[in-house]
Amino acid sequence: MRTPKKISFSLTTEFKQQLLNWANQFEEVVWLDSNSYEFSSVEYEAILAVEAFTALKTDYVNGFDKLQEYQQTTKDWIFGYLTYDQKNDVEALSSKNFDGLNFPDLYFFQPKKIFLLKKDEVEMHYLGMVDDEMEEDWQAILNTSTIHQTEKENTSATINARLTKDEYIARVEKMLAHIHRGDIYEANFCQEFFAEDFSLQPLSTYFDLNTISKPPFAAYVKLEEFHLLSASPERYLKKTGNRVISQPIKGTAKRLQDPAEDEALKESLKNDPKEISENVMIVDLVRNDLSKTAKKGSVQVEELCKLYTFQQVHQLISTVTAEVAEGIPPVEVLRSTFPMGSMTGAPKISAMKIIEELEATKRGLYSGCVGYMSPQGDFDFNVIIRSILYNSTNKFLSFSVGSAITAKSDPEKEYEECLTKAAAMHRVLEK
Repeated sequence: MRTPKKISFSLTTEFKQQLLNWANQFEEVVWLDSNSYEFSSVEYEAILAVEAFTALKTDYVNGFDKLQEYQQTTKDWIFGYLTYDQKNDVEALSSKNFDGLNFPDLYFFQPKKIFLLKKDEVEMHYLGMVDDEMEEDWQAILNTSTIHQTEKENTSATINARLTKDEYIARVEKMLAHIHRGDIYEANFCQEFFAEDFSLQPLSTYFDLNTISKPPFAAYVKLEEFHLLSASPERYLKKTGNRVISQPIKGTAKRLQDPAEDEALKESLKNDPKEISENVMIVDLVRNDLSKTAKKGSVQVEELCKLYTFQQVHQLISTVTAEVAEGIPPVEVLRSTFPMGSMTGAPKISAMKIIEELEATKRGLYSGCVGYMSPQGDFDFNVIIRSILYNSTNKFLSFSVGSAITAKSDPEKEYEECLTKAAAMHRVLEK
């Protein structure tokens, strides 16, 4: 069905820019980049998929059933996303808050052209109908400029906060009241920053965001007018054969310029009881979710609260693995764990109901996931955080940030954590 071609080639930042500049001519683009981050479970340095042959674009109603049918019918690579609001297909939940972006709840496509990038090799996988374009495309990529000449600077429209600081604190205090009453133990509470009538230059903004963040699960997605520029440090779920791995993040500290102070902050984060308890609660939730489709006794916590350092922040990351039981379809593993625990809370359904009640906007693609499924049913999906979302038709721009609220939360400190997480997005949009 696909014609493969391997080319020995040293992967550089310049080549990635050439490849993406070339790719941006298409209506459908998914780019996933590990930024050479040392995660042992990263299979490819980067992946590019362009130009839809077939596609699935739908709302949440029976979304997972439709995705399973699409995956089993195509028996090919598919790339795309699930929004957070796909939760409404899994549980009796709703999403009625304001939505300025209007992204479809679920959008996947079967690309005509795929590039799998390793450190010293590029694999091209083209559908038979376009495999005569391989050589021409490769030469066009090599001749593409690293400067995206068709894009100008972003407009300088104002970025607005959906909630004032006082409104944010009042809502967190309501969340804490639920916790103290015993309704939930923990919930991820988020707030939106937005701009209307914003002329965003998506690709050049993605390059800027990726340069200052360099996360292991970066993504650039262009599906018609729907754009995602993601600097995500978090993996949701990866499946290889019958092994699945989830890597929830809970626990954040900002980077400091002074090396000694930065090191002291790292040590403080590693030993912070509140941050550790946040992480452990979500690990328990992830273990429970994975157990729904796992072989009995196969769920393991391989790393608990391990500290990882990124350009903007330090984070505590845990690694949970499992073996999928016989006969479980790949999409069922996604359905039974969605949405990811790190963006919901515990107990999960109660937390999602309270989130819907207290947040001011519909999350949409924020805290959903983007990734791919292979012909063999393997997959890898990130968690969409530290990301800019943009609808180029109505020129609405949005990014959201959140933090885990527990009994020990101080609303002022949670607000500061949100601003730390929002800093990179503000920086690239307001320069």
